Amino acid sequence: MGIIKKTGGEHLIYEDSKNGCLIAIEKEAQKAIKNYWKRNKGKQDPSNEVIDAYLLIHDEEQNSLKINFENRIAVEIQYLKKFD
Repeated sequence: MGIIKKTGGEHLIYEDSKNGCLIAIEKEAQKAIKNYWKRNKGKQDPSNEVIDAYLLIHDEEQNSLKINFENRIAVEIQYLKKFD
């Protein structure tokens, strides 16, 4: 029998500390976030780069969070923290 690997979803969850909400970004956008932090490491006033994301909303039927794909929002990278 073959080994079944657990593959992650296509989106990663981050916390937007400026707006106090959880957001989902596409996996490909994570490279832009990593490059941003490399460029701005140690700077007191980091640049204001923006990335597209989706807001997580509460689904009352399943009593869980789900990604709202209807509205894409722009968030500043400097306020993002990886949600574990």
